[in-house]
Amino acid sequence: MTASSPIFAVDAASLDRAATILLAGEVCAFPTETVYGLGADATCEAAVLRIYALKGRPRHNPLIVHVPDVASAQQISTSWPAIADRLAQRFWPGPLSMVLPRAACIPALVSAGLPTVAIRVPAHPVALELLRVSGRPLAAPSANRSESVSPTTAEHVLRSLPNVPMILDGGPCRLGIESTVIDLTQTPPRLLRPGALPLRALLEEIPDLQLPGWVKEA
Repeated sequence: MTASSPIFAVDAASLDRAATILLAGEVCAFPTETVYGLGADATCEAAVLRIYALKGRPRHNPLIVHVPDVASAQQISTSWPAIADRLAQRFWPGPLSMVLPRAACIPALVSAGLPTVAIRVPAHPVALELLRVSGRPLAAPSANRSESVSPTTAEHVLRSLPNVPMILDGGPCRLGIESTVIDLTQTPPRLLRPGALPLRALLEEIPDLQLPGWVKEA
């Protein structure tokens, strides 16, 4: 890191600095196993607005909220069905985002006004430690300008978002593909976005999973 660079090596001091930035309502980029995320306190509407502004992201595009564990996920949803437990036990931490009814602590802006929220537990030690140190659920889409390629290194983030206040450098992302998103508020559940979690693994748990017409079973 140079004196002017927002990229920080990960250690206790940089994690504390990142948490302070997040708790002050600013954003911080951090690694997950999928891609780098642009994180903000998901309970703070002003902080979430910073995500949309920096990315140039339309506000009708919902954000995924990252939490450190199942107990934290249950705190930001008003319903936790048995299928969510089963999927969490098998796939969390990991690249699965589950859409569930949104609790009042999460502003509607996070979910583009929808009564739901997409939640996941990332499988990256830096992301998990930042979530624990900050003590907040973090809304975190990919850390890049909207419509550009998702970043898999800290340098990619800096090139796409040169004004980001801080980037935690956790090295290259392992998967490089966004999380799979499923809607558990429907019966049967529906696949909203294919991603890093293999479809066949999901179908083992949810044989009647509803697929968009353009998605083919492997």
